[in-house]
Amino acid sequence: MIRTAILISGGGSNMVRLAESMTGDHPARPVLVVSNRPDAGGLLKARDMGIDTAIVDHKDFADREAFETKLHETLLAANPDVICLAGFMRVLNGSFVQKWQGRMLNIHPSLLPKYKGLHTHQRAIEAGDTEAGVTVHMVTPALDDGPILGQARVPVLASDTPDDLAARVLKAEHALYPAVFRRFVEQLN
Repeated sequence: MIRTAILISGGGSNMVRLAESMTGDHPARPVLVVSNRPDAGGLLKARDMGIDTAIVDHKDFADREAFETKLHETLLAANPDVICLAGFMRVLNGSFVQKWQGRMLNIHPSLLPKYKGLHTHQRAIEAGDTEAGVTVHMVTPALDDGPILGQARVPVLASDTPDDLAARVLKAEHALYPAVFRRFVEQLN
């Protein structure tokens, strides 16, 4: 079994889809959901699914290094083989990423390499793009820059607001992340 930790900051809809997919003959199982926000709705969802949870609130630490040290210790206690970032809204330092190099995936709501960082839907609309989408990639020290493992495309409609586009992209995220994750962990077996 490939032990999987999932990092979240919010509602956890991608975490739920990942956890729901890890059943039957799937080679992975969720062993821990960690949030940097104590009020993240995904924590309750994880608990309701029987997954252990932890909170490492970034606001409790003087700097990013201290936060990441505690996050790393929390992860080590669960002994995961793989980490999935699923709406985890903290940029991780290169030293943290290197500890998990090759074993950490992220989902990003754009067709990377376009629109790294925040406000991806607004930026796609403002640029006049006819399609947007989502990318699952390996995490490297550079922000939203690791090798791409999979993408899904979503049309940008003339009437779209950023929220409209985000809702369609989220549906694509829910299908793409579990499929790419399964393919990734099957290669580890």
